[in-house]
Amino acid sequence: MKIKAVIILILIVAPMLFIASTKEKTQPNQRPNILFFLVDDQRNDMLSCAGHSIIQTPTVDSLAENGVRFTNAFVTTSICAASRASIITGLYEKKHEYTFGKDPINSEYVHQSYPYLLKKSGYKTGFIGKFGIRLEKQDSMLPEMFDLYKPSPKSGPHFIDLPDGSKRHSAEIKGDQAIDFINHQSVEQPFCLSISFNAVHAVDGNKTPGNDGHYPYPKAVAHLYEDIEMPLPELSDPEIFENHPEFMKNSLSRERYFWRWDTPEKYQTNMRAYYRMISGYDQVMKRVLSVLKEKGLDQNTIIIFAADNGYYMGNRGFAGKWSHYEESLRIPLVIYDPRNPQDTRGKTNDQVALNIDIPASIMDYAGLSQPDLYQGASLLPLLNNEKVENWRTEFLCEHRMEHQQIPKYVGIRGEQYVYANYYEQVPPYEYLHDLKADPKQLENLALRKDYNTLLEKMRNKCDSLELAVSK
Repeated sequence: MKIKAVIILILIVAPMLFIASTKEKTQPNQRPNILFFLVDDQRNDMLSCAGHSIIQTPTVDSLAENGVRFTNAFVTTSICAASRASIITGLYEKKHEYTFGKDPINSEYVHQSYPYLLKKSGYKTGFIGKFGIRLEKQDSMLPEMFDLYKPSPKSGPHFIDLPDGSKRHSAEIKGDQAIDFINHQSVEQPFCLSISFNAVHAVDGNKTPGNDGHYPYPKAVAHLYEDIEMPLPELSDPEIFENHPEFMKNSLSRERYFWRWDTPEKYQTNMRAYYRMISGYDQVMKRVLSVLKEKGLDQNTIIIFAADNGYYMGNRGFAGKWSHYEESLRIPLVIYDPRNPQDTRGKTNDQVALNIDIPASIMDYAGLSQPDLYQGASLLPLLNNEKVENWRTEFLCEHRMEHQQIPKYVGIRGEQYVYANYYEQVPPYEYLHDLKADPKQLENLALRKDYNTLLEKMRNKCDSLELAVSK
């Protein structure tokens, strides 16, 4: 009897265990998907959700309305190569040592990059668009980082020749590629897809104003801003430019000013075209997010939107970026988590967020430990309204590229004071600004003897921070 009872019990329980086991294996993966949009050459205030009165960015605005927009987001180095290296490695330029003209990023750092670690942990990873960096052993390393790698064609960067002889804007092609990637995903495996637009970078090799040259935009947005007079830059007074030292007045930032903004006609044409490029990628983002929703993946997908550096747009008589000023360092940063409760959404956060925080945050979202070598911090506690003790109020900013017309500097952007040392000038040239008394950074307090004590304090603090991040 006992043997029969055991057999009956096995016959009843075994199928139930099999069903339970099968059910457990087929449950959707609870780790979130991550969709990371990165744009090029766009400072923080170039969004309608940031208060811009002209630019139309409804898709990014919607993400901000349902997520968190960081009002004090910065890059640590304001140039695409070094900034993108920082985003993928979580390191300052002083540590990863990569920018234009430098050796590829060390494999040690690549093995700690967020795409490498996410792929290793079971994520389906993809990269579409402007990679902008070089890796040690790149050909063998890329497959270890990405299941899909679709870099921008070298023939670009904006209008791409198609097989039928027509042309299409690269932002729209990147949207198509992202949609194809999403259409091949399921709830069974989480994914992390990075979409890196070439927009809104100018075509530096073609100085013809507008769509035919410097700022090409998709046809879908050609009608926008046509009858709107573009306001002059806020800091357009010629005296502001004249107050700079000669090495700044002769820099590439000044040379490119004459490529883009030096006549009223050129300024109006290029500014409209630049705004259209912004609205163009915003429309592409809308298409991508619509497919994400159609696939039923939207409620478990984190969306991050950021830029790789700021942009002068004619302020101070400059173009480009590369310096210690706010226009150069500030970027937009929006993070949307559909899983968060409603009372945490639609907020702004004014804590200092950095580009090196993005990989740390992605790792945190994926449930992975942040590598010890990362120099940023996860933004999730701030996004979740947690009280964070001793969050940073200052950071190292730097630019170390070898270029005769881009002066190197290292400095500190603090809560009140900004210090910068253009250390290769003879003698070294220092800046000191008080952001509370002079938010436009029009006065250089380093030239005043009554600020010598503060200048020495900031100089020493910069040296200590530079030493700390280099270890």
